[in-house]
Amino acid sequence: MQKELNHRKRVLVEKMGVHFENKDQLAPVAARILAYIILTGKSGTTFEDLVTNLCASKSTISTHLSHLQDLSKLGYFTKSGDRKKYFIVNADQILLWIDEMMDKWNSEKELHFEVMEYKQEHNSLMSTQDEERFDLDFHQGYIKFLESASTMISELREQQRIKN
Repeated sequence: MQKELNHRKRVLVEKMGVHFENKDQLAPVAARILAYIILTGKSGTTFEDLVTNLCASKSTISTHLSHLQDLSKLGYFTKSGDRKKYFIVNADQILLWIDEMMDKWNSEKELHFEVMEYKQEHNSLMSTQDEERFDLDFHQGYIKFLESASTMISELREQQRIKN
C-alpha cells in the first residue's frame, strides 16, 4: 500500500510540477520542489529528502529552494535538538494564489463589461437587422459566472484565513 502511495505521489509531483512551470513560470526543478513539499504537508521535508526523491544535485536543490523562499512560496521550521530545516509551503501562499485568481477574474469581468457596453451602444445605433447586431448572451453569462465563482472563492479564502 505504501509503495503504491509513493508511486502516486511521484506521478502527482510531476503533474503538479508541469502545472507550476506553466502557471507560475517556475523552473522545472523549482516546480517539482514546490509540488513535493505541498504533497508532504505540515510535517515538512528536509533538504536531503528533496535531493533523494527528486534525483537532483545538492546545488540544484539548494538554488531552487532559495529562489522559492525569495518568492515567499516556502518557509521552514526546525525541531528542537535537530539541525535540519523542514521546508513547508508558506501558510499565506494559498491566500496569495486566491488573491491573484480574484484579481484576474475581476479584470476579466471589467473587460467584459466594457465590451458589452460597446456592443450595446453599437446595437442601439444599428438598424434592426440581425446580422448587424451583437449577441450579448455570452458576455452576460460569463459575467454572471465570474461573479458566482468570485463569491465562492471569497468564502474559501475566508475559511483559509481563519485557519492561518
